[in-house]
Amino acid sequence: MNHSSAPQTLSRCPWVDLSKPDYLAYHDNEWGVPIHDDRLRFEFLVLESAQAGLSWYTVLRKRENYRAAFDCFDPAIVARYDEKKIERLLGNPGIIRNRAKIASSISNARRFLEIQEEFGSFDAYVWRFVDGTPKVSSLRHMSEYPATSPESDTLSRDLKQRGFTFVGSTICYAYMQATGLVNDHSLDCFRREQILSGHS
Repeated sequence: MNHSSAPQTLSRCPWVDLSKPDYLAYHDNEWGVPIHDDRLRFEFLVLESAQAGLSWYTVLRKRENYRAAFDCFDPAIVARYDEKKIERLLGNPGIIRNRAKIASSISNARRFLEIQEEFGSFDAYVWRFVDGTPKVSSLRHMSEYPATSPESDTLSRDLKQRGFTFVGSTICYAYMQATGLVNDHSLDCFRREQILSGHS
């Protein structure tokens, strides 16, 4: 269901910038919705890692460019990228041209495939960290939003042990928020109850 046409008078999370339609659409349609598609899971993993040291909106604005540059985030294709491809990506002004982050996305794709092989899917692997059910927060003000959680600490530690990079606990928590492992919509946000009731 597309909620991007929802009136701006609806109550939303305190972090949403109502002046940015794309940011509004992301909040209304995607953020916090539980996902189970591995390609989309890999997309968010790459984008959240690219966010390190930057704002999420900076990455969000480049998302379509990333999809084109990274073969629609197919981890099997990204895992085969070579040095020539890295140089092309570094010359692409539509993405964040950081060699370490680009190299990380390729290495992480290979580790991603290993997890798929071990668990059947990355989705099956990652939901284990919340016992298969989204963690639901009770937040109202921006100051109440956590940057990490015990679950993101554990996920970060496990991913690092498996060879992933750019997966600190803060990045992992943002990833969990974005992909519905955590429902951090504020108590007065119209999306909170929609997602809890399954009308995502």
